[in-house]
Amino acid sequence: MKNGKVKGIVLTLVGGIFWGVGGSCGQFLFENKEVTSGLLVPIRLFAAGLLILVLQLIRKEKIFDVWKEKRDAAETLLFALFGMMLCQYSYFTTIQYSNAGTATVLQYTGPAMILVYLCVKAKRWPKAYEIAALIFSCGGVFVLATHGDISSLALPPEALFWGIVAAVTLVVYNLQPIRIIAKFSTLTVMGWGMTIGGIVLTAIMRPWKVSAVWDGETAAALSFIVLFGTIAAFYCYLTGVRLVGAANASLLACIEPIAATIVAAAWLKVRFTPIDLVGFALTITAVVIISVYQIKAERKNT
Repeated sequence: MKNGKVKGIVLTLVGGIFWGVGGSCGQFLFENKEVTSGLLVPIRLFAAGLLILVLQLIRKEKIFDVWKEKRDAAETLLFALFGMMLCQYSYFTTIQYSNAGTATVLQYTGPAMILVYLCVKAKRWPKAYEIAALIFSCGGVFVLATHGDISSLALPPEALFWGIVAAVTLVVYNLQPIRIIAKFSTLTVMGWGMTIGGIVLTAIMRPWKVSAVWDGETAAALSFIVLFGTIAAFYCYLTGVRLVGAANASLLACIEPIAATIVAAAWLKVRFTPIDLVGFALTITAVVIISVYQIKAERKNT
């Protein structure tokens, strides 16, 4: 295996692990420091977005070009509000009502939703592997939500609601900015999306009204979320995509829910039942099926 491929695999795995651990850091803040998603997400988005834009300026990227044309500006704003801000807020709100492992797995039903959207857009019936992925994905959510008992919910209704919102907005996050990312750089679009999303969410949530516990542990967890769970994670993952391809990277990124679950169990003492793990496995299997067939499609086109 070439060194570039090995580097890409390692960086993609590291990016996924950072995302997973970042979610667990959020759970730690919710459970122990009286932090809410309305406080955490604005800080995370604004701080990370601003740092990314500054780094882009240092690299002499023309970050303000996205505002020169109305269409580019409009698409950047849509991405900031519905792709970045709502996706991140709904994900961390799901953690707040459940735990990092469950929230990450619920969000990972997004790739199956993307399949449905692409089939509808192309006006075609789903292929056999797509049907299998949808069945596994829906089965995973059903098992997590009900534990097999349709008469009651095993998850808090708020967690299920925001988890589904996180999955839907993940679809927007992945598909909506394709044109502007192709025209500009990924990091520039991400940087503006985070910064604007952070500003708007700050105005809506008014995080200064949250009476959180501010100490060294709070600062350390927030710093990890911003520096490693956001900036480093995005950099590692995007570099991995460039080196090993999008399909391979999406398959390797399945380490994220695994990392989130392990850290939540080991560090935060979250107890997952065997039926929870079945739900996790079903959802991750759906992502693996999609990624494997994407890899095959990429090989045919090369």
